[in-house]
Amino acid sequence: MASWSEFAADEPRLADGIRLLMQQYGPGFGYLATVRADGGPRVHPVSPVITDDGLFCFVIDSPKRRDLERDGRYALHSFPPEESDDEAYVAGRARPVTDDATVARLALAARAAPHADWRLFEFTVDVAMLARREQSVGGPSELASRPAVQVWLDPAGVAPQATRPVPARSGRHHRCAA
Repeated sequence: MASWSEFAADEPRLADGIRLLMQQYGPGFGYLATVRADGGPRVHPVSPVITDDGLFCFVIDSPKRRDLERDGRYALHSFPPEESDDEAYVAGRARPVTDDATVARLALAARAAPHADWRLFEFTVDVAMLARREQSVGGPSELASRPAVQVWLDPAGVAPQATRPVPARSGRHHRCAA
């Protein structure tokens, strides 16, 4: 499980692209998927906080927070931009932040409501994905969208049998066009 800063150090352009999509409307905005107690998915809009130190989210007392406290697995997906179908996705594990100084610093920076019943979580990164759709002519008068997809897998979290071939220049990053 890599921290956001470890992921960003390994793939800065990919991290910047994901950050731009997550913060395209100012403060972070995306959809957080968690695992319910019965194993089913739960999806809610959230405002992720991305800093040089990490990927965080303030979560009020709610079913989504109880999901994260019980089973930290998450997936975070960007809100779609108005002008394209570009998308960003990050998945990993969430863990509560217990350092009071970190909580106070991020609460101030993110303007988190004081005295609210929220808890700060840090999200580790097992998988990060960015899809950009480039417009190209698909026929005489058709406009087709062709995605260019970049995927990063945490090398510490990928079992050897689950690895996919990746370019020799990076053992962690894979680009493909679908």
